Amino acid sequence: MPAPEPSPPQSSLPAAASRFEAPSTVLERILRGPSGLGTASLHLARREEAPAPPELPAAPAEGNPVPGLYHHPVAEPDPARVEEVSRRIKAWALDEVDLYPEDWEDQFDGFSVGRYMVACHPDAPTVDHLMLATRLMVAENAVDDCYCEDHGGSPIGLGGRLLLAHTALDPLHTTAEYQPQWARSLHSDAPRRAYRSAMEYFLQAASPSQADRFRHDMARLHMGYLAEAAWAQTDHVPEVWEYLAMRQFNNFRPCPTITDTVGGYELPADLHAQPAMQRVIALAGNATTIVNDLYSYTKELAAPGRHLNLPVVIAEREGISEREAYLKAVEVHNELMHDFEAEAAALAATCPVPGVQRFVRGVAVWVDGNHYWHQTNTYRYSLPDFW
Repeated sequence: MPAPEPSPPQSSLPAAASRFEAPSTVLERILRGPSGLGTASLHLARREEAPAPPELPAAPAEGNPVPGLYHHPVAEPDPARVEEVSRRIKAWALDEVDLYPEDWEDQFDGFSVGRYMVACHPDAPTVDHLMLATRLMVAENAVDDCYCEDHGGSPIGLGGRLLLAHTALDPLHTTAEYQPQWARSLHSDAPRRAYRSAMEYFLQAASPSQADRFRHDMARLHMGYLAEAAWAQTDHVPEVWEYLAMRQFNNFRPCPTITDTVGGYELPADLHAQPAMQRVIALAGNATTIVNDLYSYTKELAAPGRHLNLPVVIAEREGISEREAYLKAVEVHNELMHDFEAEAAALAATCPVPGVQRFVRGVAVWVDGNHYWHQTNTYRYSLPDFW
C-alpha cells in the first residue's frame, strides 16, 4: 500500500490557493458567516441561550452597500444580545472607566458597538465573552479619538502618549520606587483607564499566549498610528503602496485576532504563527480597513484638515478624479477580499485541524460583520454621490 502523500510545504500555499478558486461545500461552510451556509459544526462552545433556529436568508439591512463592493450579507444580529451588550458597555464606560463627558453620549450611542460586536462574533458562547471584544473595541476607539483624531487628538507628541497607554496592555516592570507612579498614571486619562480595565477583563478569559498575541497586534496598531501622524506633521502624501503598508498596521487586525478568545477556545500559538495563517489574518485586516476607508470617505472629507484614506491617496498620487480614485479603491478592496478567501480556503484544505478551521471561519465571519456594521451605521457614514 503506497504511503500517503505529504502535505504541501508552506511555500506552496499560494499555488494551492489558485486550485481553490471555487471552494468545496465544506470550505464554503468554514469560510462563510451566519447568513446561510451553517455554523453549528464548528461551534465547540455552548451558548447560554437556546439553540438558534435554522438559518434563513438575511433580511435587507439598513443603509446601502458601496456599489460594486464584494461582500457577503449577514443575518441581523441577535437583538437580545445587542441590547444586553449595549447596556453593559455603556455602564462600563460611564461607571467603571469614566470614559466620556455627557456631551459625547450621542456619539457613543451612535457608534452602535453592541450591534457591531454581536454581528462580528455570533459564536460567542455568552454575553460575557462578547464583552471581552466590546470593551477592547471601545478602548481602542477612545485612544484613536482622544490621542489621534476627533476629540483633541494631534500628531504632536503622539508617540509618548501611545507608549504610556500601551503600558496599560503590556505592564511596566520597574523598581519599587517608581512602580506606584506608573500605576497611578493608568488612571490619568480616559484612554488609559479604558485600556487598563478592558485588558484586565480580557486576561481573566485569555491564555497567556492569547494575551501576548493581542499585545503584539496592538503594538502593530500603534506603530501604524505613528506612521500616519508623521506624514501629517510633514504634510506628506504617501505613495499608494506606502499607504497600504501603513494600513496593514493601522487597521482592524487586533479585533479578528481575538476571535478564538471570544469564541471560548484557543488556536495554539504554533498554528497561529504559521506563515499561511499570518497571511490570512493580514489580508482580512487589510480588506476590512479599506472598507472603513470607503464608508468613512465623506465623513473624513467634511472634517477639518486633510485626512488620508485610500481614495484620497490614489487621486493625489495617480492624478485621477475623486470618482475614479474611489472606484479604484473599491477594486483594491475586492482583490484583497478574493485573495483572503482563496488563501483561507487553501489553509483550511492543507491544515484540516478543527481549531484552524474554526479560527479561519471566525475571521471570515468577523470580516462580514465588519462590513455589515459599516453599511448599516448611517449615523456615522454616508456614501459619496459617484453613481
